[in-house]
Amino acid sequence: MNREKLVVAAVVSLLTYTLALSFINSAYSPPPKNSKLSSGGGVRARGLLTIYSDAGCINIMVSIDWGLLDPGENKNVTCYVSNKDKSALILSFLTDNWNPLNALQYMTLSWDYGGQSINPGEVIEITFTLAVSENVPDITDFSFDIIIVGTDARAV
Repeated sequence: MNREKLVVAAVVSLLTYTLALSFINSAYSPPPKNSKLSSGGGVRARGLLTIYSDAGCINIMVSIDWGLLDPGENKNVTCYVSNKDKSALILSFLTDNWNPLNALQYMTLSWDYGGQSINPGEVIEITFTLAVSENVPDITDFSFDIIIVGTDARAV
């Protein structure tokens, strides 16, 4: 009888120990790496440019929601840029206000604009591509602004 009590006590102790380790392991496990990043950011124009989200130039684009991105993923967003100036313009872009600041090290923004001059009243389609590094650290949210600049084509 004492032997049976000893075996039961050992089994109960082993189960208690196993459950305790399971709880401790789940409580102290490092958080998983983020598999998706959420983002947003503003789009601004310098010069007499207007940026639209639609080809009909009805909806002015003031921000881009890149959606959820996986490490190593590329995402394209198309916009339409209208030249409201009286002269032809050449476009360039820059980014600003990265949050968090280190996101800039793991993301690359490019566009398919070829550097052609845009005549007054002309609208061109431009696609921005955001590439996220496979090695992006634990960034859950990010944002940045895109500034599209129109420079007089005669000055370039």
